[in-house]
Amino acid sequence: MFEGGELRLVLLHLINEEPRHGYDLIRAIEGLSRGGYVPSPGVIYPTLTLLKDMGLVGEPDTTDTQRKLFSITEQGKALLAENAKVVEGLLRRLGDTAELRERTDAAPVRRAMQNLKSVLFDTLSTGVDKKVVLDVAALIDEAAQKIERLRS
Repeated sequence: MFEGGELRLVLLHLINEEPRHGYDLIRAIEGLSRGGYVPSPGVIYPTLTLLKDMGLVGEPDTTDTQRKLFSITEQGKALLAENAKVVEGLLRRLGDTAELRERTDAAPVRRAMQNLKSVLFDTLSTGVDKKVVLDVAALIDEAAQKIERLRS
């Protein structure tokens, strides 16, 4: 989703809105993209450490829940101001991801695929004979062909 340095700007933007902890930043980005992009803790926390080391966010305060709450420094605000157009574009990118996700939301398809996976596991894990395996494969192939024809 982001190239070098872009995530830092998004995090600074979000922290500028209000002091936040890592988990809150993950959820905020997920919200902006409506689930289309969810950064991992393995990306967020090292980036927060880097922002702190660069003097762009303040020493984290501990909240009631013992989570580190980061706030933006004057240096961080200055960097955001210098990169206002870039940040605007990054937020637009997250918004575009959200719109794409809404247009292509296939929750019913994911549910049906999970159902198929469960049925396949239950059926094939009981030691069925070769004919049943071939019949299952033929049914899946047939469904794939019918789905492919829907695009025509």
